[in-house]
Amino acid sequence: MAINTHLKIKNQPRSTEATHYQVIEKLKETSMELSLIHCGQEQCEALHFVQAKRDELILHFVFNGKGSLSVGEKHWNISAGQMFLMYPGTVYTYIADAKTPWSYAWIGFKGALADTILLHCGLSAKNPVGNFGEIETIKAYFNELLQTRGISFADDLKRHGILLNLFSYLAQTHAENSGITNSYQYSSNIYVNHAIEYISSFYANNITVASISEHVGVTRAHLNNCFQKEIGLSVQTFLIEYRLHQGARLLTATTDSVNKIAESVGYHDPLAFSKAFKKKFGKSPKFYRNDAIITPQS
Repeated sequence: MAINTHLKIKNQPRSTEATHYQVIEKLKETSMELSLIHCGQEQCEALHFVQAKRDELILHFVFNGKGSLSVGEKHWNISAGQMFLMYPGTVYTYIADAKTPWSYAWIGFKGALADTILLHCGLSAKNPVGNFGEIETIKAYFNELLQTRGISFADDLKRHGILLNLFSYLAQTHAENSGITNSYQYSSNIYVNHAIEYISSFYANNITVASISEHVGVTRAHLNNCFQKEIGLSVQTFLIEYRLHQGARLLTATTDSVNKIAESVGYHDPLAFSKAFKKKFGKSPKFYRNDAIITPQS
């Protein structure tokens, strides 16, 4: 017997639950950008056959077994670990294998961002089949969705968040499998400004180019390219100069020792601070402070 559990999001909330059947349906769409319309999972019987044309996008995830998908004259054999996409307004036919019928889960969704999201997951009308990564990870997302059965605004938000997390995982998996380091980029000055904000807040700590890049969310190479483009310096050089300029400010604004100032700007070795400072300003921290003292005129 096929086990069928699904969620539907439409209008006028209604919830029903039985041993082999769970449904939340007629819930309003929560966003023009991306909305979950329904979702579910099913253990299909041999040769379980579906031929349908839908009003929303539907994405299936095969957990076990295998089957096939057809649209027009195109045909795909699909097995566990693969997903297949159905576009609205098109007739799709999919059938479970006779010997090892598949079990799958699905989401039905729509919204202005749907096509962009799918593109970053490696899917399109011309390429409706792809790999989705770890089966257990996808199962966990569906378990969360199917357990969120409430019809409150808070439940709407939770389902929307789970949907976004699911697509984030698919996009990240596709990028890693395709060797894409950053397929969706902001302008370089945004990355540079974000990095500078981080440096200005944490320069006194043991931050590195790697930790800065990780915080910004891009590779070290890409962040360095952005810095070179925007300000003509590498990230490492900018970090060093920022610390040294902060040190110079403290030398003239306080009476703190050189050792204390070195530590306060991220140098745990005072000698390394003094060497870098002299290289930058042409004089040691001590002489820099002395030369900055202005003798009052009589």
